[in-house]
Amino acid sequence: MKRFLPGRVRGVICAFLIFCNTVFWMFPLFTTGFLKFVIPVPASRTWFSKAVTFVCAAWNGCNNTIFKFMLNVKWDIAGADNLKKNDSYLVLSNHQTWVDILVLENVFLGKIPFLKFFIKQELMWIPVLGFSWWALDYPVMKRYSKEVLEKNPHLKGTDLDTTRKACEKFKTMPVSVMNFAEGTRFTKEKHQRQQSPFKHLLRPKAGGTAFALNALSDHLHAMLNVTIVYPRGVKNLWEFLCGELDEVVVRIERMPIPRDILGNYDNDPEYRKHFQDWLNSLWLEKDKQIQCIIEQNNRMRATARQDKAGFAN
Repeated sequence: MKRFLPGRVRGVICAFLIFCNTVFWMFPLFTTGFLKFVIPVPASRTWFSKAVTFVCAAWNGCNNTIFKFMLNVKWDIAGADNLKKNDSYLVLSNHQTWVDILVLENVFLGKIPFLKFFIKQELMWIPVLGFSWWALDYPVMKRYSKEVLEKNPHLKGTDLDTTRKACEKFKTMPVSVMNFAEGTRFTKEKHQRQQSPFKHLLRPKAGGTAFALNALSDHLHAMLNVTIVYPRGVKNLWEFLCGELDEVVVRIERMPIPRDILGNYDNDPEYRKHFQDWLNSLWLEKDKQIQCIIEQNNRMRATARQDKAGFAN
């Protein structure tokens, strides 16, 4: 049936099903989240955090089932084997669209601990989601412009301090801390404005990643370097729900955490430079990988077209 539904009809049905799924899980989510808020005992908050995580994982699982039933997405995933649900990871990924979050949840749900995303403070005001993110202990980042920091020097480093405090909460249970190191979604305009040295990526920001690594270094088992590619073009959320996204390529590299990238990011300029250089080298390899995947996909499509034309003749 899904192959014959018009795109917008499919999008409306998907959106309606996700809405119903969200309403269904909203009651247990708000109940456990409220109890976590009103009972400020550390042991009980840890238990309620696990309960909230279970509810949100169930919600995501139902969403994934909806997408599988309604959409025709070809998944090309490599590197997801040998991951453990009881291990803790720092997950680094490139970022192009809101669909990235759905992709990551589809790839990792049930294979590693529930993903904890870095959230911009403005997003915490989104109804339902903002409370959910608080209940899940998502680290909240408040970014200040250079102009604001010049006028208010005391604000420098407060967003990184927030990262440190949030990561301390994660030491009570297995966790997957998710970080889009570029800090924002890729667009051609942002790419040009940054004068990014990468073809397919924005410049990675080192601060949040460095603080997460240092705050959780004794708790993390590995780092997962994730590369997401949409070979036939990036789609927004609505286009995804309408079935316009037909292929997703995901590459996952499980990496040990080098001891030499741990240090004092606040007060050690040499360490800051060393960490940024390390992150830039990681991004350079990711950029090459994306280019190879796109070129390989283009060759496969060209071959398929030639075979089809030859068969027609």
